[in-house]
Amino acid sequence: MKIEYLGHSSFKLTESTGTSVVTDPYDDSIGYRMPSVSADAVTVSHHHYDHDAVAKVKGDPVVLDSEIGFTLKDSVDISSIKSFHDDSRGKKRGENIIFKFRMDGLDVCHLGDLGEDCSSDLIEMILPVNVLLIPVGGNYTIDSKMAKEYVDRIMPDIVIPMHYRAKGCKLDIDKVDDFLDEFDGENVCIVEEGSCIEVSRDDLDGGQTTIIVMEQVQ
Repeated sequence: MKIEYLGHSSFKLTESTGTSVVTDPYDDSIGYRMPSVSADAVTVSHHHYDHDAVAKVKGDPVVLDSEIGFTLKDSVDISSIKSFHDDSRGKKRGENIIFKFRMDGLDVCHLGDLGEDCSSDLIEMILPVNVLLIPVGGNYTIDSKMAKEYVDRIMPDIVIPMHYRAKGCKLDIDKVDDFLDEFDGENVCIVEEGSCIEVSRDDLDGGQTTIIVMEQVQ
């Protein structure tokens, strides 16, 4: 499968069949320009302007924004889990939908704007995960310390941080470096890649977590 980073919390996930999903498309007012992209489906973790700009995605995609069990084009299994956008059971910022995708035999999890503390019940619902797309910027989501706790307990093969402050960002969130610093001395591999990576089960040995910091598609 192919993963393209569109910026902020938005990715394009494409299975080998060509079936594709875009997660959390955003409005350009956050300081980044959403790339021109098409997809078969769009997932929306919650209806805030930096996550639900579905009109930006071409191709007349199916829009998924609730708890569902859904098979896209008889190929990609999509499921979702209700969670909270804050640590007060939604009293501050409401609910958040976590989406899971089964593509080419891989389990990919997009945590959206997850804000609640790590709990055994939520971890049990999320597992298993090969590729974890996780917010790390704090303020509106979990911060770098809580993000590390999620990584430690989920133990994915690959972690891709999102929802952090990069060049041009107008949101009051932290840089990705704060998250990476949490892993000093840890048995993880931290690599920087371009805007697109390809992942297969053959790449995963289950022995070590790799953190991949991606660049936004231009």
